[in-house]
Amino acid sequence: MRHLPKHLRPRWRYLGVEIETWPNTRVSRGQFQRELYFSAQNLLGDAVSARMDCRLLGFDAVEGMASAVVRVRRGDVEPARAAIACIDTIGETPVRVRVRGVGGTVRSCEERYIRRPLETPEERTVAFENSEQQAFVRQQRVAVCTDSGFAGATDFDIE
Repeated sequence: MRHLPKHLRPRWRYLGVEIETWPNTRVSRGQFQRELYFSAQNLLGDAVSARMDCRLLGFDAVEGMASAVVRVRRGDVEPARAAIACIDTIGETPVRVRVRGVGGTVRSCEERYIRRPLETPEERTVAFENSEQQAFVRQQRVAVCTDSGFAGATDFDIE
């Protein structure tokens, strides 16, 4: 079987995606791929999501953080960004998903938008709600361990 000529081959764009969740959870590749498919299907319908052909090419995860490279057809970048923005939970875990940028090749997407190695949160004791609590700090975001789970905070909320 012969290859298609270059002008008939599908053109692709690659989205660099950042996923953040609570520090004690890890998102798996399969879970994120499933949520991506369901989000595209629910938002755009079967025909558009099949044409868009969202595929997860690269995935790297640590506790509380993950990064991914998602492949979509060239004309469907904006619908794909909308479908990715609709993801708010993976399984039962709440997540923050952000498209960092779009590249024309996998390599350019990884070099520009995927941080390697992923940052691991710093663990420290903070003053929160008039008591000392364990917290995980990433840049200016703080996840404070409370009795009912985690509470999101910033540097200004803790002492």
